[in-house]
Amino acid sequence: MRLTARVNINSTEASPSATAKVRRFRNGDSVEQLTSLLHRAYADHAAAGRVFFASYQSPQDTQHRLSKGECWVAMNGDVLVGTVTVSAPHTTPAGYPAPAGGGSFWQLAVEPSQRGTGLGQRLLALAESRIIALGSTQVVIDTSSQATDLVDWYRRRGYESIGAWRWDVTNYDSIVLMKNLPPTTS
Repeated sequence: MRLTARVNINSTEASPSATAKVRRFRNGDSVEQLTSLLHRAYADHAAAGRVFFASYQSPQDTQHRLSKGECWVAMNGDVLVGTVTVSAPHTTPAGYPAPAGGGSFWQLAVEPSQRGTGLGQRLLALAESRIIALGSTQVVIDTSSQATDLVDWYRRRGYESIGAWRWDVTNYDSIVLMKNLPPTTS
């Protein structure tokens, strides 16, 4: 018998985020709309001087990043309000401080008007659940070390610092965070 972590991504708890339906990005979905959402979601970081790649990437860059994992989108009706892309195991560059075989997610983004509704937490739970389902028991991510509010948000959810990294597409040093996930049993 194989047990996997289950997340109710379509919860109906009393929250505006509960009306958002989460599904896989499909052929025919707009890469341009997804790119625009990323730009809006990361605009506050860019305004604070932290130039996340998602704050300026092109639709071609978005498409390339989508090809590296499973992209999930949150929709309020026909309106895109959130996204996350997941991969496990995730390939990292030489020297990146991550254990082999770990999963990762990126482009976790919520429409600014939906912040504080729990949608980001739902997308994070989905990402972790998918990483487990794909066979990894660890998730490794990175973000700007200067984005202390974001780093603290991840730490409150069990992520711990395991190192630092510098991407050539950002203007900051990244903190690399890892979380151990519960293994599936068979």
